[in-house]
Amino acid sequence: MIDYLSLPTSAGVYLYKNKRDEIIYVGKAKNLKRRVSSYFTKNDQSPKTILLVKNITDLNYYLVNNEVEALLLENKLIKKYKPKYNIRLKDSKTYAYIKLTDETYPRIHTTRRVTKKGTYFGPFTDGTARYELQKVASAVFKLRTCKSMPKRACLNYHIGLCSGPCIGAVSASEYSKQVASAKKFISGKHGPVLLRLKEDMQEASSHERFEIAMEKRNQIVAIKRLDDKQAVDLDKNYDQHVIVMREFEEQVHFLAMRVERGVIGGKEEYHFDREDDLSEAFLTSYYRLKTPPQEVLVNFKVSSSMSEYLSRLRGSKVVVHEPVRGDKKALIGLALKNIQNEKNDALVTLQDKLNLPSYPRVIECFDISNLKNTGIVAGMTQWVNGLPNKEGYRKFDLDQKMQDDFLAMKTAVFRRYKRLRDEEQSYPDLILIDGGLGQLSSATAALKELGLQIPIISLAKQREEIFTPDLHNYDSNSPMMLLLRSIRDSVHNFVITYQRSKRKL
Repeated sequence: MIDYLSLPTSAGVYLYKNKRDEIIYVGKAKNLKRRVSSYFTKNDQSPKTILLVKNITDLNYYLVNNEVEALLLENKLIKKYKPKYNIRLKDSKTYAYIKLTDETYPRIHTTRRVTKKGTYFGPFTDGTARYELQKVASAVFKLRTCKSMPKRACLNYHIGLCSGPCIGAVSASEYSKQVASAKKFISGKHGPVLLRLKEDMQEASSHERFEIAMEKRNQIVAIKRLDDKQAVDLDKNYDQHVIVMREFEEQVHFLAMRVERGVIGGKEEYHFDREDDLSEAFLTSYYRLKTPPQEVLVNFKVSSSMSEYLSRLRGSKVVVHEPVRGDKKALIGLALKNIQNEKNDALVTLQDKLNLPSYPRVIECFDISNLKNTGIVAGMTQWVNGLPNKEGYRKFDLDQKMQDDFLAMKTAVFRRYKRLRDEEQSYPDLILIDGGLGQLSSATAALKELGLQIPIISLAKQREEIFTPDLHNYDSNSPMMLLLRSIRDSVHNFVITYQRSKRKL
């Protein structure tokens, strides 16, 4: 039994040992007696702490002058002994690669396993950057993403995101040229690709092939937007780290994002089971093997000694603080957006069944309410990762003389995505139309006029069927269909409520 009552109340470092005399945990404390006592007297301990306490048979400790010295000594002892129960920073996932397969018509996809087959690009420490790069490369060079060649053209071909090798719409030699260009692009050679696209756009325009010219223009915009996302200039002459913590039901996720002289670099994400005092334990562990920058921004409380501790590690001043406003607070918000929870199973199924080019994290759904003699309105709801995002909902007050549902749908869709295009904002991963083939055709026509290639489907009420531009349908009661119905019902209720509010005016 550990005699914690006889411990001094000074600052220090404690070492727990097991029955084999192995050091299994190293910790620091302002007050050794109070901190060590808490392990044996608290009732609501985490499972990991309960297991640790069961294995403690002996205790050793070192007294120091202050908490900073305790942090420094703790750091050295953890490096030396590598205790079993101290948190170990292992990134939550193996870094991913972009892969082009060795098939006659290569496909592009993400993988975490590297074999002798295929061409690999990476690894990418920043998942968002990898996702954007793959998405743009796939769309610009019209590469297939399907796991096996289908017997008929899929949604991607009909919306212009794939050149259609499955139906012989592109020759093997022409497709090889697309792949060669994609390889250069993914390798970072954006300049030659942009130059070629500009030349193609000018040539198409001079021959009055305006649809092709608009397609090339959209590809140029997509590449430039990607370049903008990869380097956000905040006009700083020093380096920063942004470290945020987000709690889920059973786990705590940390994300560390590097900002090098104002330019957002890579990020790393870590997952841990819940336990006490995890935030400062993470900071000390994170900087055990790397030099801290001049400034560390966090979204959790830290002790006043943390800045001094990191300054000692760096050899010059380090500021650690939790911002409450301005650009620094915005960086905290950006980092929190990048902490990824588990993917929604229904959305994963939806991506697979419809062969969508990317995980449908953002879905926007449209519906029309037409009461003939009292006017016509449209509504749009936005769902993010399977949940409604009320801030993204939109209302469309249409011409009161317009009594054509199909024209109303086309107008609402056109207005929504023309604005996003003009303001160079991100598009949704999938558009869902409440209705059948007529409404779907109208919405698709709006996208075509805008020169946009966004995956789009409709959900008909009568038999709960999915329609895509190539007339596939799925009429099951799977989680995927239940989610789509929930999204469809949300926009129906939203637009009806809007219609009623208009009638009261």
